[in-house]
Amino acid sequence: MKSCAHIGVAIAVAATPLAFSAQSHATAFAAWQVAGVPFGDTLNARKYPSNASQKQAAYPNGTVLQMTGRCTGGVNLLDIAGQPKEKQRQTIRYRWCEVWHGPAQNDHFVTGWVYGKYIAPY
Repeated sequence: MKSCAHIGVAIAVAATPLAFSAQSHATAFAAWQVAGVPFGDTLNARKYPSNASQKQAAYPNGTVLQMTGRCTGGVNLLDIAGQPKEKQRQTIRYRWCEVWHGPAQNDHFVTGWVYGKYIAPY
């Protein structure tokens, strides 16, 4: 019986780095905020990177977004994170970038796309 308990502890200890690894990967996503949206308007998150795509959510200026890092044109927000903020904004100004947002479905958050002109590094 003791050996079973030790095995359970060993498994839990061995699994702990995996849990932290998954958490640290999740927190590696870029936080950006909605900025520059005209007064009284909101930034639409869309299902696909297109103005014609279905709207999923709308965010006012100042909303902090959890970005996946992926943008159209092969740009990754994590790759440009060390650059000055204005340079980052210029890089994604005419690109669509993927955002995580709710509601969660089947324990998975929904992703959508926002236009880079209206987001800024947080």
